[in-house]
Amino acid sequence: MKTALIIAATGIAALRLSAATVDWTKLPPAATTTGVTFDKDIQPIFKTACVRCHGAERPRAQLRLDTLEGVLKGTKQGSILTAGDSANSLLVKAVSQLDPETAMPPKPRARRGPGGPMGTNAPAMPPRDGGPEGGGPPRFGGDGDHGPGGPPPGVGEGDRPPGGPQGTNGPGSFQPRLRPMGPPPKPLTAEQVGLIRAWIDQGAK
Repeated sequence: MKTALIIAATGIAALRLSAATVDWTKLPPAATTTGVTFDKDIQPIFKTACVRCHGAERPRAQLRLDTLEGVLKGTKQGSILTAGDSANSLLVKAVSQLDPETAMPPKPRARRGPGGPMGTNAPAMPPRDGGPEGGGPPRFGGDGDHGPGGPPPGVGEGDRPPGGPQGTNGPGSFQPRLRPMGPPPKPLTAEQVGLIRAWIDQGAK
């Protein structure tokens, strides 16, 4: 319990430090569109850029962005928005990509090998939940993110082929669980972030 509290305190401190170094005045301004609703305006954005990792099937960090109820509920760590205050909503700060440590969709990082970062042709890997090397601020992308050395693409966290490492069906055997494949989602545009801001400022309905 003591160790868990220390880890949580460290994560919160890192998040505050990270937030203090980001110029949030550079957030895209809220759109001037009126009557913005989740079903009509926001859900299509989330469906394209967010639902692959935050949908009904195994949502990361227990965050679902495919329904209004899921967005308002937030993550396992709490709410991600404050209705009427988009500038201070975690959702807006994440999708703005201003802070690479909390950016969503996550910014890719270079794969690391035994001797440090690989060459320029190394494939990019998404960051681990909790920041570089697993020690940074909390993210939306927990519960299944893999850093360097993690399971291969298409296999969920902790999954191994049937039969375990020795090909038996004893302890250590896991059923593989396929993960969404395809190109990574693109960051939201300034216009999309502005529309999300307008939606939150208008009550997040």
